[in-house]
Parts: sequence; structure tokens; C-alpha cells
Amino acid sequence: MLIGLQNVTFEFGARVIVEDATWHIQPGDRIGLVGYNGTGKSTLLKVLVGEYQPSKGTVEKGRDTTIGYLHQDLLSFDTNDTITEVALGAFERVRALEKEIETLGHELEQHPEDEDLLIKYTDCLHELDVLDGYNIHHKAEEVLHGLGFSNNDLARPYKEFSGGWRMRVLLTKMILQQPDVLLLDEPTNHLDLPSIEWLEKYLVNYKGSVVIVSHDKYFLNRMVNKIVELYQRQLHIYTGDYDFYETEKLIRIDMQQKAFENQQDYIRQQERFIERFKAKASKAAQAQSVQKRLDKLDKIEDVQLERPDLRINFQVDKVPGKVLVTLKDVCKQFGDNHILTNGSAEIERGDKIALIGANGKGKSTLLRIVAGTEQFTGERTWGHNVEPSFYAQHQLEALTLNHTILEELQHCGSKKTDPELRSLLGAFLFGGDDVDKKIRVLSGGEKARVALAKTIVSKANFLLLDEPTNHLDMHSVELLADALNKYQGTIIFVSHDRFFISKTANKIWEIVDQQIKEFKGTYQEWVEWNERMEKQKRLEEQQNKPGGTESKSSVAAAPAVKAVPAATKPAEAVKSQPFNKEAQKELQKQQRKLANLEETVNKVVAEKQQLEERLGNPDTYTNKDQFTALEADYKLVQQKLTTLNQEYEQQFELVMELESKMG
Repeated sequence: MLIGLQNVTFEFGARVIVEDATWHIQPGDRIGLVGYNGTGKSTLLKVLVGEYQPSKGTVEKGRDTTIGYLHQDLLSFDTNDTITEVALGAFERVRALEKEIETLGHELEQHPEDEDLLIKYTDCLHELDVLDGYNIHHKAEEVLHGLGFSNNDLARPYKEFSGGWRMRVLLTKMILQQPDVLLLDEPTNHLDLPSIEWLEKYLVNYKGSVVIVSHDKYFLNRMVNKIVELYQRQLHIYTGDYDFYETEKLIRIDMQQKAFENQQDYIRQQERFIERFKAKASKAAQAQSVQKRLDKLDKIEDVQLERPDLRINFQVDKVPGKVLVTLKDVCKQFGDNHILTNGSAEIERGDKIALIGANGKGKSTLLRIVAGTEQFTGERTWGHNVEPSFYAQHQLEALTLNHTILEELQHCGSKKTDPELRSLLGAFLFGGDDVDKKIRVLSGGEKARVALAKTIVSKANFLLLDEPTNHLDMHSVELLADALNKYQGTIIFVSHDRFFISKTANKIWEIVDQQIKEFKGTYQEWVEWNERMEKQKRLEEQQNKPGGTESKSSVAAAPAVKAVPAATKPAEAVKSQPFNKEAQKELQKQQRKLANLEETVNKVVAEKQQLEERLGNPDTYTNKDQFTALEADYKLVQQKLTTLNQEYEQQFELVMELESKMG
């Protein structure tokens, strides 16, 4: 065991965070610490590291166990040192050795015959070599690059960076220290997608144990082998990833509910016996005995879920035209930083677009251009009947400080009833009397959630959302994703939450080479397409190396829900190479099969698009039978396209494999 709790009870004021909790962190553990907002997860980490002392029980720690603890309070740290110097602070012994070696070197110049000085100098050099001290700058720069810093950033003072970037520097330092246990409190909060993916890969291979508090379900699923849930003042341990935890929790809840009901039946039966025979002389002793057994019975608690489900049906006032926004030849730059150069795109009715990519690429800037709140050159044209609602962090300033939370939503003009508004606010972590709090007393995160609730509750047919999940726990993220899936309007949003993106988006936008690149499909399909493109690129690079085949890959993979470009004709593939004839015939056969699949996919995609156009016509909904038939056809086409995409991907991989063998 590295560190753990033994029968710990901790109270924060009058509130009990955990009661009689036992939890041991073992070598190799990858643990996700989860629970609803406000249950005390961050507080529990502080108990583990000794910042808070338990009321009862003990915190146990191995004698030589080292702990790294990343938490939000670290942002109070400030210095004029460069970020590289701050990161190099992880190597305290190496830096001390460097100074000692420098001092000893100067002394040896003055006293070259001093054998004691020479021995010390040699010993220091040997220790520096053992500690791999010559590579610390390379290690620091590698991690800083992985977390999104450019070469130009490395020499900039730490104090010049914003809070999110400062947290990345401190995370770098902690990673470089390589403690036995890493305790990370919301490490992905300030990271963009490339940095999150880099951190995942790093932590998967990390030699120590890791405990992560996170609301990023996708991140936890890829990272952890255990889930510890803080629920109703108890720690519940599940061996598996987050998906396993969700499934297993439902099973446990069902078992607990049945056990509770069975025990209640038993108690009622025994109480009836006691009531019936307690006054009868011949049975009184037996009735008393039964009563004693009941008094000693270990009562099973009733299952009480802490979160209600959100059941809000969004109603759009007006149906907009087919195209909501058109961008044409849009240019935007900040100084020498060019964001867009003659960028063009369209947002159509029913689109749910995720704007993704690394920080600094201009995602929020593009969102503001679409909303009309950012200056630019070029054209932005609104479609017919578009009623937008824009959520961004600056929306917090527009809240009325003297309003209660409920009053703020009542003034949105949504005409929803108070019970409906309370239900919505419950999903945003404002339950019971919380809705009567004044806006002025709320924290920044609470104000952000109110502003988001105002955006969601409006009758707008076009929502623009900038990081809508930043202040929500996982349950609320799921509720928001479910609600937006039912929303009949159009959405464009910026988010780094891959679970939310995968649940919500049907299109992906990226800014690549100052252009808006659109992928028509889900996030998972985009990931798979990118992986295929990377494989093809690597294969082409191998083929173009000296001694390899001169021809490039004959097939271009395509997005799962986008028309597939025609494959190179088999006769043109793999020319002028002395390949095995049988292998060449097999390759050409599989290429023909792939080309046929591509044609079929294109036909089904065209059929799907036609159905979407018909479903997008408001007249369709005036005839119930016509709508039902169309909907059934659309579902069949979707199923057919899913199957074809799987076949296409398998066939593509086979062709790539054959080409690789022949190359």
C-alpha cells in the first residue's frame, strides 16, 4: 500500500464528508474519484495528503511514498522565472548537483592538485549521470510541448500566462517529479483536445499510481482501472473503467433496493407477530425475543438517488430556412496571427456542429464571428427566421445581480412554468432553496451555470455555446447532452469534452491552414477517419522512401457519412514492380471490391441526404402517415449505412495490408 484511509470520518463544519471510510491505494492503481458536485471529492484529496486531519480513523502512508498533488489553489503561485525554469524545479537534486559541479570546477582550476576536490567532482559527475541529469532540459521541453506550449513560450516568464496555462506548467513540473502517487484534481479543465490526448498517453505509461478527480467521462474511460465513488458519505469501490462503474452501480442499486424491500417485508411480518402476541402470556417471552432481534437488526438503507432526471421538451418558436448562416471569404487576424484567410462555410437547419482543435487556433473567435459579435472582413449572411442565443463566459456580466436565480430565468420570456424552470435548474446543480439565492452571492462557476441555463431555456432556434460543460458534473453533462439531442433547433458549440461532443455533434468543424474544414459525421467517425488518414500517410511515406515502391496508395479513405471519392483503377495500381503475380491478382481483386463498396456507399449517402431534405420540409409533419413512413425509411438507411461503413473500413484495412506487404 502506498497511501490510504483506515476507518476515517471527516467533518467539514457540521457537514460529514465521509464516515468510517477505508480506501487503500496500491502500486499500479489508476483510480477515478467520482461523485456529484459538492460531495467533497477535492476535500477528500486534501485529507489524503494531510492538509486536513480526520475526526476519526487514520491516514496511512508508506515510509518512502512520494506524492504529487495538483489542485486549483496552486494558481496563487507566482514568479518571474521562465516556464522552463519552473518546470525544471522538479529536478531539485540535479539542479543542486549542477551548482556544486560548477563550484567544484572553479576550485579545481585554482587547485588542480587537490585530490579530495577531484574525488568530489568525479562523484558529483557520476551521480548526475545516474540521475540522467544531462537530459532534464529535453524532458522538460518534451512535456511542455505535449501540453501545448510552443518553442517561443519556453523562455517567457511564468507570470505572463493566464491561469489555465499556469496550471499546465505546474502539471508539467509534477509529471517530471514522477512521484509514487499522482493526485490530480480536474487536470483536463484547462487543456485542449491535443493536450488531453497527450496527457492520456503519458499517464497510461506512468510507473506510479494515479488518482484523478474528473468530470471527463471519456478521459476516465481511457485512463482508469478503478472507480471510487463518494456517495452518501461512503466510498464505493468498483474495479473497472467508468462504463463498468455505471453498469455495476445500477446492478448494486437494484440489489440494494430488493434487499431493502425484502428486509422491510420481514420487519413488518415480525412486527405483526409482536403486536399480536405481546399481551398473550404464553407467547409474551417469544414476542420479546423477536423484538430484541429486530432491535439488533442491521438496517438496509432505502436507495435514494441524489439527482433527478431532466425532462424538458425544447420548443422552437419559428422554423428557420434551410441555411441559417453563410460565411464567405471570411478573414480574421490578430496582429501577425492569421486565424482565417478567405474561409467559407454554411450552417444548415438541424446541424449540431462541434468546433474542435487546439487552443489558439481561433475556435471561440470563429464562434463570435458566426454570432456577429467579432469584427472581420468578408461576408456573414443570416438565413430566414433565425433566432440565435449565444452563451459565452462574458454572459455572466449580463446577469441581474438583484434577481434570484429563479427570477433570472423567469425574465427570459420562455413562458415555462416554475416547476419546469426548477427542474431545469436542478440539472444545473441548483436544487431546493438554492433557486432563491441572489445572483450577487453566487461564485463564478455558479453564475456561469445560470447563464447557460438562460441560454438553454430560450425559444431560440439557433444556439451558440462556448464551453457549455465547463462547470458541470458528469451527470449534468449527460442531462445536457440528452436535452440538446431532443432540441429541434441548430447548434454550434466549442468544447473539449469528448463525451459531450460524441453524444451531441453530427458535424465536426476544424480550423486547418486558416480554412474551415468540415466533417459530416459524429466525433467517433471523425476519430476513425483521422486514424485511417494517418495510416495511409505513414504507408505513403514508407512507399516513397528510397528502395520502396514509387506509387502512392491507390485508395483514399473517406468520412463515414460523406460521399467517398472513387478509388484508383486497379490497372493503375502498383506499377512496374516485380511483385508476386498471385499477390498482385489478390490485391487487384480486393481493390475492385473496395471500389464497388465505395459506389454503394455513395448511393446510400445520396439516398440519406434526400430523406433528410424531405424530413426538413415542414409540410412533411402535416401528414402523420407520411412522416411515419419517412422516419422508418430514414432509420433503415442509417442502419444500412452503418453496416456499409464497417464493411468499407475492414476492406480498406485489408487493401492497405496487401499494399504494405507488396511494398
